[in-house]
Amino acid sequence: MILQQIDICNFKNIASASLEFSSGVNGLLGYNGMGKSNLLDAIHFMSLCKSFTGAGEAMLIRSGENFSTVRAQYMRRGLEETLTLGMAAGKRKSLRRQGKEYARLSEHIGAFPLVMSSPDDIELIRGTAEHRRRLMDMVIAQTDAAYLDALIRYTRALQQRNTLLRDQCADANLYMAVEAAMDIAAAKIVKARTAWVGELTLIINRYYSAIAGAGSENVTLRYASPLAGDGTTLGELLDHNRRHDQVLRHTSAGPHRDDLEVLQNGLPMRRSASQGQCKTFAIALRLAQYEFLRQANPLVKPLLLLDDIFDKLDAGRVERIVRLVADTGSFGQIFITDTNRTHLDEIVSNVSSGGNYSLWNVENGNFQKLH
Repeated sequence: MILQQIDICNFKNIASASLEFSSGVNGLLGYNGMGKSNLLDAIHFMSLCKSFTGAGEAMLIRSGENFSTVRAQYMRRGLEETLTLGMAAGKRKSLRRQGKEYARLSEHIGAFPLVMSSPDDIELIRGTAEHRRRLMDMVIAQTDAAYLDALIRYTRALQQRNTLLRDQCADANLYMAVEAAMDIAAAKIVKARTAWVGELTLIINRYYSAIAGAGSENVTLRYASPLAGDGTTLGELLDHNRRHDQVLRHTSAGPHRDDLEVLQNGLPMRRSASQGQCKTFAIALRLAQYEFLRQANPLVKPLLLLDDIFDKLDAGRVERIVRLVADTGSFGQIFITDTNRTHLDEIVSNVSSGGNYSLWNVENGNFQKLH
């Protein structure tokens, strides 16, 4: 899949921009806060219907304006496709594919796969479990529509149960009805997460070693859930915890409380790893995620967005990442930002597609093409 062109109006600090992209590497050069990441966020939104920062739509509309539009033209499976996003203050966002609006945005997830690495990825190691659950859900949902459906149904039933708890409902039959729906959805969620963690663990160590170099640490992922492995069902767990949850007034166990443990040589990485090791793992995780999506759907290569990935890494690791991402035969179309032109020039000089690249300078939301 190739993003050929994007037209942006009033998205974050970008008042107006129209860019045509290379099918290989697209480099964005400029100081922090100039709009490089905002362009990547617009691309991210077109694939996943949300900002990678987690900001709501109102925060994405340029200050002083009351609407924003993004139009993106792709080459996907040999056909040209156009996506059009519209956002207006106080209104529901609209996403159209080939001019037809989606009835449900969940139908779009996975059709235009994308992987993005950003400085915030350090939270996948040192942040709360919510960051890691969001990662699992985002990646699996792009490859498994049944998983996304189960996740939506589970979330809806969880909200219903929490309402019963907050209202101090004592009707056991109401609890049983809601918990039965949660149990069915949770079984599918846990099964898919368990399989995904197993697959990704096999891939991620290879990328971590490729970036960190010979003799690097062993890194693994482990899915932490009381529902994974011992035959316990969520229905049993909720029934057992009901009185406890009535005191807390919220549901204390279930897939919404699970975690993804990140281990280095068997120890929690958030405690034992240096900043450089954490950054290396975060990048390796995103490249492993890319390979997982590519294997799940060989006909549609994901876009790879790399935002400021070289910060806080030594020269050796930077060089090894350059060699990895310059292999556009493996990663397809790449978008990469940096404040240092040297890094972008090194990638361009190593591009395997014979000079297939574009380069822009970015300043205050304006894009000047350098190549």
